[in-house]
Amino acid sequence: MNRRIVLAAAAAAVAMMAGASTAAMADIKFGVAAEPYAPYSSKDASGKWVGWEIDLMNQLCAQMNEKCELVEVAWDGIIPALTSKQIDVIWSSMSITDERKKTIDFSDMYYNTPSNVIGQKNGDTDIAPDHLKGKIIGVQVSTTHERYAQKYFAPAGAEIKTYSTQDEANNDLAAGRVDYIQADSTALDAFLKTEQGKQCCELKGTVPDDTSVLGFGVGAGVRKEDTALKEKINAAIAELAKQKKFAEITKNYPDLQGIIATPEK
Repeated sequence: MNRRIVLAAAAAAVAMMAGASTAAMADIKFGVAAEPYAPYSSKDASGKWVGWEIDLMNQLCAQMNEKCELVEVAWDGIIPALTSKQIDVIWSSMSITDERKKTIDFSDMYYNTPSNVIGQKNGDTDIAPDHLKGKIIGVQVSTTHERYAQKYFAPAGAEIKTYSTQDEANNDLAAGRVDYIQADSTALDAFLKTEQGKQCCELKGTVPDDTSVLGFGVGAGVRKEDTALKEKINAAIAELAKQKKFAEITKNYPDLQGIIATPEK
């Protein structure tokens, strides 16, 4: 009888350990592009990830009552990382586009901003495709901005130069190796406010919207089969909007106020 009790206790302990292991494996892995993308995601001096998108991720996970793990992934490999189950969610300012939806699915939009062009200071703010003929335009690879530049500027005679990170494009513009760069308005605004950006460059304008290329705002990328996770994220986004959490987070980022559109608006 005592032996049975011992065996039962041992079995219960194994079951508890298995349950704990299952819980740990169930943590949601949020993939973030490894390179800085201020003010949305970047590392502080201590190496900790910070930014508007990181703050929102923390609020989202708390609302879902889930333990989330942040995983750094190279931007141009982030969709393969999702489909191969290295991560569960793309949380890296990825625009919702029909092209990407052929491979993955998206949550509801959690923010949206215009696509801007900046260039060397010279007072010329004409960004019509014909006007940029012969110019070199830098864009981050595998972004909606690259697709836009290839669709509108390249056919008019501009050369499109791609970069692995936005920082590399910014540095080449400051060094005069490209004439313009196209990217998200808030990311470019953050660059223009740096000492490097202030000295070299200015806003040239906002490109005309084309949702077939630029998409329908930023959403969380998920695998097509993960419908339950998508629904849970959507419910959390809606609840955070209802609680005005987006505005609460944005108060900590003055550069985003008046520019970023969220589900609360």
